Amino acid sequence: MTDYKELIKSFTKEDYENKKVNLHIHTTFSDGLSTPEDVVRQAKKAGYGTIAISDHNTVNAYIETNLKNEKMVIPAVEFDVWCGYVFLHLLAYGIDVNNEDLKPFLAKNKKETEWDIVRIFSTRNIEDLIKAIHSAGGIAVLAHPACCWAVSLENLVVRLISYGLDGIEVYYPYRRHRSIIKFHSVKKVECIADKYGLIKTGGTDFHGDFLD
Repeated sequence: MTDYKELIKSFTKEDYENKKVNLHIHTTFSDGLSTPEDVVRQAKKAGYGTIAISDHNTVNAYIETNLKNEKMVIPAVEFDVWCGYVFLHLLAYGIDVNNEDLKPFLAKNKKETEWDIVRIFSTRNIEDLIKAIHSAGGIAVLAHPACCWAVSLENLVVRLISYGLDGIEVYYPYRRHRSIIKFHSVKKVECIADKYGLIKTGGTDFHGDFLD
């Protein structure tokens, strides 16, 4: 049985920058353009060693396809959740996609996986969500933290750590709209990760039809 936490901890900055690892990918099971099968095919062709398909609020890609049998794929999901006044995305890696504690937090319909106007009204409780991720054998990682609208990113992260946060997405390109709505620097994110000993992850937040 794969120890996903240790596997993810072993990845380096170079693994992410040299396109050997990509832990943030969306498919047609949420708001992406590529099927899971297409993503895996493209990833293998591009030379990736490990990827994670992390659709918004759903693990159906793992349940309805043969994705769980692909050794290069780490099971994952990206949740919409509020922490006080801050709306954020929380990545869950290495989860048991059939875990009962996780099921109440998953989307009930397709709109909850792709429509921003629906997803922003999430009622998930951040503390309970992180507990459920851990119950499912996974780790909880704050996604694209430079975009978190928080007066103090460090204070937000410290609060999340008190709830059980395991990691933070450091190696993220901040393209398109996320390059515009950045409130914090990538350097600041990495400093916080180092200060609190958080697992550093990365990925391109791929939504397209050709894996970058």
